[in-house]
This record gives sequence, C-alpha cells and structure tokens, in this order.
Amino acid sequence: MPRLDALTGLRWWAAFAVFFFHMRVFAPLPGPISTVFNQGYFGVTFFFVLSGFVLTWSLRPGVPLSTFYWRRFARIWPAHIVALLFAVPVFYTLGTIPEGSFLKPLDVGVLLLSVLVIQGWWANPAILFSGNPAAWTLTVEFFFYALHPFLSKVLLPLAKRGALVVGSVAVAWAFAYRLGVTLWPESWLAVVPMPVTRLPEFVLGMAIAWAIRAGWRPRVHPVVGVGVLLALVLGMAVGEALGVLLPLRVFGNEFITVGVGLAIVSLTGRALDGKRSGFESRWQVKLGEWSFAFYLVHATVIYLALRVFGYQEPSWRNVVWFAVLFAVDLLLAWALYRFIEHPVERRMRRWKDARDAKARAAC
Repeated sequence: MPRLDALTGLRWWAAFAVFFFHMRVFAPLPGPISTVFNQGYFGVTFFFVLSGFVLTWSLRPGVPLSTFYWRRFARIWPAHIVALLFAVPVFYTLGTIPEGSFLKPLDVGVLLLSVLVIQGWWANPAILFSGNPAAWTLTVEFFFYALHPFLSKVLLPLAKRGALVVGSVAVAWAFAYRLGVTLWPESWLAVVPMPVTRLPEFVLGMAIAWAIRAGWRPRVHPVVGVGVLLALVLGMAVGEALGVLLPLRVFGNEFITVGVGLAIVSLTGRALDGKRSGFESRWQVKLGEWSFAFYLVHATVIYLALRVFGYQEPSWRNVVWFAVLFAVDLLLAWALYRFIEHPVERRMRRWKDARDAKARAAC
C-alpha cells in the first residue's frame, strides 16, 4: 500500500496539542485560549485511532505472529525505557515530599510496572501515571498490539461494507459505554480498565483502513475532514468556557473519535487520488517521525521546569516558556529518535528477520 505522509504530518500536530495541554501545569496562558489548550489531550485519541489504521493499512499476509509482536516491541520499548530513565529523577524523590507536590516516593515495585508497560491497567493515579506519566498510553497500545492479529482474522474476510459495519459498531459501543458511565457512575462500568475502554478507537481505525483497502472511496475533502475535527475541539472549548454541559462535552472523546476517523478518511482518499493535502511538507513529515519521541519526553521537560522554577501565573509572558520548553523537547526528541528509537528498532527487526530466514531455510 502507498505511503500516507499526510497522516504522519497530522500525527505531529496531535503530539503538539498534547504538549499544549501539559504546559498548563507550569506556565498557562490567560483568557479563553486556555480552554482550547484544555482539549489538547484529545491528541491521544488521534494516536489510538491512527494506530489501528496504520497497522491494518500496512498489514501483509504471511508475517509470523512472533515477528509481528517483536516488531511492535522494537518500535516502542527501547525509546520508552530511555525516556523512563530520564523521567525517574524528575518525578521521584527519596526525600520529604512537600504538600501538593507532584513528586512521588521512589517505589521500585511500581516502577517495574512501567518497565513492563502494564501500569495502565490500574486506575490508581500513582500507578497509572508511574514512571514517565505520559507512558500510560503505551499500555493501551500494547493491548491493541496483542489483539490486532486476532481482530484482523475477523475483519479481513469482510468486504468494505462489512468493515464499515464493524467501524459503526465500535463507535456505537463507545457512545453506549460513555452513556452508561454517565448514568451509573458507581457501577462496574466505572472500573473497566483503561485499555479496554479505549479499544473502540483502535477498532475504528482498523475498520476504516480495511474498508479503504477493500475499495471504499468516500469523497471527503481534507478541508472538511480536518475542519470537522477542529470544529469539534473548538466546540468543546466554547462549551467549557461558557460552563455549559453540552452533549458534545459529555461525549467529547466519542465525537473526537469520529472526527479523527473522518480526518483520516479525507487525507487517505486525497493521497490515493494522487493529490496533496497540506500535511505532506518535508518538515511536517519529519516532525511526525519524531512525534513518538517528542511525546515521550515532553511532559518530563515540563515537570522538570515546574520543579526548578515553580508554577508560573497565567500570563502572556509565558509564551517565552512555551518557546523555550518546546525547543528543549524538540532537541531531546530528535536525539531520542536519531540515536535510540530508529537505529535500535532497525537492528532488532534485522535480527528477527534473519532468524525467520534461517527458520524458513531449514524447512
């Protein structure tokens, strides 16, 4: 299948949105703009939908299950471990913890959960956000990776219409779950582990990818696809600023999931038509390639600044902090990608490919 550089470019903007979201804990900006930044965590929703799409878009028959899992492990774990080592001295201390501080007592047992990337199965914030707090999403991703080969066996025999039904069921499931949690907040629904609750996002991405591979060609211009996604974010920001509990806010993540799907459909269709959409520029694609590394280090840098300089009151002067921390994050992201993520993944993949080749030759 053809490369979809526009999605790589858009992935950068999702990571950038998460950066803006976390900057609020250190150096927020004043006024209504802060409510827009409050929606930045939806960048994670984009990652989850895109993950399902990319894995299914690039799916090739005949890849051994062990090879699929090894490639996924090689893609995430090396960079994660390096980012974790960077995060531990920022978020943990052996000394007395001041009241209200984000610091945590050093707990090797809890940190081991982060090493194993299983911390996201606990709702306790001390565990969920243990180690590198941004890395809870990796638990969710690993859960998706574990299921993908088996979900694919259900999805791949389907034609485009069947794939679209699967995607629709995933969206309906997400809305139904959110409604249940809203109506019965004390029920068992509220304690369903995070990886399970985010599964519809991944399944929607898978369904869209397979429907397009099966011949689905919806004509959605990127201005509409990406525009709807931006409109949903701004709509939730307005609702928050006005203090109005609109359905858009209650079902915020679910609407964003649909918006992300629409954006992916529009950019993919544009690329398959041989046209550009504005996200394929060299710098956007390059930043998109660094986006995982950027995501892994950005919160640690922000909280390090908070620990050293203290909380900065809302002010437009904080734009300087935004620029400085962004530059530091970007430099570290480049280094993590250039020296760890990319080369180590390639070596690990080559090692497994060589073993697979020997196994085939021995047959």
